[in-house]
Amino acid sequence: MKQHGETAEQGSESTFTVVLAFAANLLIAVAKSFAAAFTGSASMVAEAAHSWADAGNEVFLLVADRRSQRPRDVRHPMGYGREAYIWSMFAAFGLFTAGAVVSIMHGVQELFNPEPAGDFLIAYLVLAVSFILEGISFTQAYRQARKTARLMQIPTLEHVANSSNPTLRAVFAEDAAALIGLLLAFLGILLHQITGSPIPDAIGSIAVGVLLGVIAVVLIDRNRRFLVGQSASREAEELAVELLLKRPEIDRVTYIHLEFVGPSKLYLVAAVDLQGNRNEDDVALKLRQLERELENVGYIEEAVITLSTKEEPAL
Repeated sequence: MKQHGETAEQGSESTFTVVLAFAANLLIAVAKSFAAAFTGSASMVAEAAHSWADAGNEVFLLVADRRSQRPRDVRHPMGYGREAYIWSMFAAFGLFTAGAVVSIMHGVQELFNPEPAGDFLIAYLVLAVSFILEGISFTQAYRQARKTARLMQIPTLEHVANSSNPTLRAVFAEDAAALIGLLLAFLGILLHQITGSPIPDAIGSIAVGVLLGVIAVVLIDRNRRFLVGQSASREAEELAVELLLKRPEIDRVTYIHLEFVGPSKLYLVAAVDLQGNRNEDDVALKLRQLERELENVGYIEEAVITLSTKEEPAL
C-alpha cells in the first residue's frame, strides 16, 4: 500500500495526462474542421466530430480529477472520490452522443445524398498531423498506465481495464480509438479518391461512429460498476491482510472487505483478534487507534475494525 505522497503524485500525473490530451484534441479538432470544410469528406467530418467530442470530454475529466481529490468532511465521510466516476460518465455519454451518433448519422446521410469531395492532399496532411498529436497523447497515457501496471505486476491493458482511475482509462481508450479512427478515415478518403465513389468515405464515417459507440459503452459500464460499489482484487485483499498482521497487537484476521470509493481510494472493513485479553475500554481505544493509523495509508479513505469471535477461522 502506498503513502499519501505517492497518491498525490499519481493524481498530478493523471491531471497532466488529461491536460495534454485536451490540448492535442483541441488543435486536432480545429484542423479537422477546416479540412472537412475544404474537402467535403464524410470521414473527415466524422473525425472532426470525434475530436470536438474528445476535447469536450477532457473538460469533464478535468472536473472529475479536481473534484474527486477534495478531502472528506462531515457530510461526506467517504470523501468525494466517486465524483470521478460521475463526471467520467458524463464524458462517456458525450463521446457517444457528440462523437458516435453524429458520425453515424452523417455517414448515412452521405450514402443517400453524397456531396462532391476534393482537395484530398489537405485531408491527408491533417490526418498525418493528427496522428502525430494523438500519438503523443496516447504515449503519455500508456506511460502512466504501464508505470502503475509494473508496480502491480500485471499487464498494462489489464490494469487500464480494471483500474479505479476513470480519467486514465478514458484518455487511454479515447486516444487509442482516435488512432484507429484516423486509419479508418484515411482508408475511406483514399478509396474515395481512387474509385471516385463517395460510398467508401461514407462507410468510413459510419465505421468511426461505431468504434466510438463501442468505446463509449465500455466506459459507461466501467463507471457504472465503480459507482454501485466495485470490490478490490483478491491480491489487494491479501496485501491488506498482510498490512494488518504486521501490527504486533493483531493475532489474526478473520474477515476483510475492500471497496473502491474513488480513484485509488478504498473503504476497509476487517474483523481481527487482538493479542491477549483486554478490558472493554482498552479494546475500544486500540481499535480506534488502528483505524486512524490505517487511514493514514494513502489508499485507505476509511477503516472500520471489529473483533473476531473465537470460532471464526483466520484468513
